[in-house]
Amino acid sequence: MDKDPLVIFTPSGKRGHVAPGTTVLQAARQLGVDLDSVCGGRGICSKCQVQPSFGEHAKHGIHAGEDALSEVNAVEERYDRVRGLKPGRRLGCQACIQGDIVLDVPPESQVHKQVVRKAATTRVIEMDPATRAVYVEVDEADMHAPTGDWERTKAALKAQWDIEAGTLPLNMLTALQAALITGKYKVTLALNEAREGAVSVVGVWPGYVEPALYGLAVDLGSTTIAAHLTDLKTGAVLASGGVMNPQIRFGEDLMSRVSYAMMNPGGAAEMTTSVRSALDDLAGTLAEEAGIARDQIFEMVVVMNPVMHHLLLGLDPIPLGQAPFALATNSALDLPARDLGLTLAPEAQLYILPLIAGHVGADAAAVALSEAPQKQDALTLIVDVGTNAEIILGNKTRVLACSSPTGPAFEGAQISSGQRAAAGAIERIEIDPATKDPRFRVIGSDLWSDDPAFDTEVTGICGSGIIEAVAEMRMAGVLDAQGLIGSAEATGTPRCRPTGRTHEYLIHDGSAKGGPVITVTQGDIRAIQLAKSALYAGARLLMDEFGTDRVERVVLAGAFGAHISPKHAMVLGMIPDCPLDHVTSAGNAAGTGAQIALLNRAARREIEELVHHITKVETAIEPKFQEHFVNANAIPHATDPFTGLRALVPLPDLNFNAGDGDGGGRRRRRRG
Repeated sequence: MDKDPLVIFTPSGKRGHVAPGTTVLQAARQLGVDLDSVCGGRGICSKCQVQPSFGEHAKHGIHAGEDALSEVNAVEERYDRVRGLKPGRRLGCQACIQGDIVLDVPPESQVHKQVVRKAATTRVIEMDPATRAVYVEVDEADMHAPTGDWERTKAALKAQWDIEAGTLPLNMLTALQAALITGKYKVTLALNEAREGAVSVVGVWPGYVEPALYGLAVDLGSTTIAAHLTDLKTGAVLASGGVMNPQIRFGEDLMSRVSYAMMNPGGAAEMTTSVRSALDDLAGTLAEEAGIARDQIFEMVVVMNPVMHHLLLGLDPIPLGQAPFALATNSALDLPARDLGLTLAPEAQLYILPLIAGHVGADAAAVALSEAPQKQDALTLIVDVGTNAEIILGNKTRVLACSSPTGPAFEGAQISSGQRAAAGAIERIEIDPATKDPRFRVIGSDLWSDDPAFDTEVTGICGSGIIEAVAEMRMAGVLDAQGLIGSAEATGTPRCRPTGRTHEYLIHDGSAKGGPVITVTQGDIRAIQLAKSALYAGARLLMDEFGTDRVERVVLAGAFGAHISPKHAMVLGMIPDCPLDHVTSAGNAAGTGAQIALLNRAARREIEELVHHITKVETAIEPKFQEHFVNANAIPHATDPFTGLRALVPLPDLNFNAGDGDGGGRRRRRRG
């Protein structure tokens, strides 16, 4: 019968017998328990702290006596005196197991500790970054056994950490040579293990240190670039920010940029230079905001659509402009960040998620990683709203994906009074169906415009504001199902003003104080119709492929999607009919996916496998796309009944006929 002590670790529940005198850290490694250590068991880092539980443990059938662990030794006493240990805590590398014992591994001592990321939804990310620090003690040079500094360091990594290191860049070899001398052959190394067995040294310090290790998760969009500066040891986000993509000046949508590359020799290289520069500037801005140095950023994860992918990497985007939409590569990439001219740590590494298809990119893969439709029972439609919308439909049985060129109208571009989401922009609006008068809220103020205390400068209307405005106009009877704005006579409000052969709706007149006049024009309605029709048609194609007319759940993703009202999105016809309480926001799901990939290596392998099982639908060559697009021009839709929505909100059956001479006067009942 086995008389060796039984050790039980919580919260993992892992247990096993170990030889008397085995340290807790050794026992944890033998049993596969998640117990951290940077110093390699030398009592320096304190990462391996555990909390022993003595007494009767009926659940486990053992009694843990006070002598189940060795007495506190001099190393622990010194650490407690200098840096402090919580009452009852022991250092796992110093405490030896002498009898049956239950040991709790607190969250801060777990290598793969979980980080709860709270945004529009809660995310739990298990910490297992590709970049981490280890402390090693290297044999001194011996003239009788001549081996190099790097070779002896590799041997120490293997002996002390069971890590097989590969080649060493010249700048790291230079740093290692100096660090070994300064640190008396004791050094701390930052290692990047992008893939199993592919270990590279990305940082070197003499002696034992706990280096600052930071990473950037980047969502490189067609219109905006968003990034999160993250602590690779704790998962904490130190700073977040975004900038406009400077490529906008070459074309607002992706195909315009492909055309620019086709028509202008050197045009692709010009766009590559501009986006790399913007990315580098954003990294510097976030580092400054967080109070860290650029060279403390050791890793970057980037997600983006295929055209942005090719332009960032300096690949030719022209093949993506026509069938068969051939990608230079669709695989995930591990690259030195310096290859893109990024000013980070000298050996900082870059990971780019895999692409799904010629028009379905790494951003869609990141959304799939974040939202995990393949793990859902309910048939879920995920819409990442942006200049180029990524759409995913699936559940546990199957996952489909496509992209749809919505253009920049949803982000306030191509709108007469449109602007970016900034202070002063109208973001919420309600229109009284009786008086047809609006009230609104602007970014930077919590007050509605009809509040006597409202005194905020109104500068324009942003994407979420224009969506709500058009939907409210439809519900209030100012706009008919075909998207025509009625005349003052037809609608009963002087806010509907003639502009040539069409009409516009007045939201705000700030001209008395030198401010802008904010209206929704017939041209604005048309731009929104085109954008929402492309979005709906893409979703409808996926539903056709799946063989369904209904979805059970809708997720609005994207930084912009987080601010869209589900009710107004459905009234507009951006998304299919679905119970409103089943429509949720995931915030910037692509950015969240990038953060997950930054902090967890297993997640990278998961999405690299998943993309091979996602069915891609190319909207550009699907015959039914045009039919769905035309039907989706109506608000909410020409043929889909939206019965669930109609039971909840008013959708007046009006038809403003612009052909009667006064620009829209007659009302006509909708057929059927």
